[in-house]
Amino acid sequence: MNTSNVPNGTQPKRIPRWLAYVLFAIVWGVVPWPPSLLAPRYGWTAGRPGFWNLLGLIPLAAGIAGSLWTLVLHFAQSGEGLDWEPDKNHLLTSRPHAFSRDPMYLSELTLLFGWVLVYGSVAVFVAFLVWWAWFSFFQILSEESTVEARFGEAYREYKNRVPRWLVLPGR
Repeated sequence: MNTSNVPNGTQPKRIPRWLAYVLFAIVWGVVPWPPSLLAPRYGWTAGRPGFWNLLGLIPLAAGIAGSLWTLVLHFAQSGEGLDWEPDKNHLLTSRPHAFSRDPMYLSELTLLFGWVLVYGSVAVFVAFLVWWAWFSFFQILSEESTVEARFGEAYREYKNRVPRWLVLPGR
């Protein structure tokens, strides 16, 4: 990376590719499990998920696929390491970003909602709501103001064309 664009020649914080995938697996594969133990698992019988719980595998798989897709795109954009901060040089508007301004967050929420259904857990549902609120009222607003300041009118046009969460049919 050319350090001339970075103050004092310091490198931005980057996560190695292998570590990003390991963290993804731990956070989204393991972390929902302990909260699921805090409350009854609705729909489960004899310690096994019921049919309706197994339907949660659909959003779970979609969330995993979307998250991995956005990770791969971010790696393609930033090289070997994943920038901890939003990309400073490129406004992503194609592929999943053509359907959602925040496809990674949407995928993570979809994945977590899949766990809500699989576990049938009120505690995991509360975690889902907290995560959604964090994204909606803090994380995304902070990132959007930074991106808008950086890209100006191009970002405002993109923001008017693509909704935060998902393009709905007929829009």
